Amino acid sequence: VQLQASGGGSVQPGGSLRLSCAASGLNFRINTMAWYRQAPGKQRELVATITSGGSTNYSDFVKERFTISRDNVRRTLYLQMNSLKSEDTAVYYCHRPPNFWGQGTLVTVSS
Repeated sequence: VQLQASGGGSVQPGGSLRLSCAASGLNFRINTMAWYRQAPGKQRELVATITSGGSTNYSDFVKERFTISRDNVRRTLYLQMNSLKSEDTAVYYCHRPPNFWGQGTLVTVSS
């Protein structure tokens, strides 16, 4: 299984980014997928999940700002991040529970 995350970068507060995670080596369409993040000096935390049927769940700190989605034809997971805040600065990881992780992509929100 390989999960290749991309789309991170530097953005000013209030800006937007779209993360992508290309999956291979698994039957993508039947798997629940997730995004996690880890800020410097902090524990890794759940950002959002999406089931095979498209049901989504978000941590409170990203509700109304982030949107998780998936394209089963392209085998790609997405995270649209709007209204970014400095506290969103972290390495973002895509995850196929329970045990497969992508390599992470760095998001820096700073003025």
